[in-house]
Amino acid sequence: MNQEKYGTTAITLHWLVALLIVIAFSVGHYMADLDLSPWKLKVFAWHKWVGVTIFGLVCFRIFWRATHAAPPLPRGMGELMKKLSGLAHFAIYLLMLAIPLTGWLHSSAAGVTVVYFNVLTLPDLVGKDKALSHLFKEIHESLNWALLGLVILHVAAALKHQFVDRDNLLNRMRW
Repeated sequence: MNQEKYGTTAITLHWLVALLIVIAFSVGHYMADLDLSPWKLKVFAWHKWVGVTIFGLVCFRIFWRATHAAPPLPRGMGELMKKLSGLAHFAIYLLMLAIPLTGWLHSSAAGVTVVYFNVLTLPDLVGKDKALSHLFKEIHESLNWALLGLVILHVAAALKHQFVDRDNLLNRMRW
């Protein structure tokens, strides 16, 4: 394997999770203003399924990353930038875990059990509590906006490396 690139599994997980996050964010944004109807309940279920899938894939991704070394960062990258990059990646991983968890907590507190693909019933994490449900909904939404900001920063940094620094950083995540 080329030491300058991530392996196929890491690359696949990266892009699959990225795609699912775009879908979950878009569906979440769309469903927020829907009136209560069978359609809204169906869209909410899809959103939850994608969120649970993201959570599972991110857990696997963390395991994979812990057991497989990342390729080295570009030689010309300063120590401060390396630390900031590590901090940003840590924050992204933390949000990718916290967002599905706060969604699950919101559903539990709302008294709506999460049933993954209408097959696997997930346990409620907290009892029904309207105020707690509202709090977790607000946290869930805020964390999503924070993730969007970090993803924009992540993409901007990758493009800067590719087109300004010309250090070919994007090649690390290409198949």
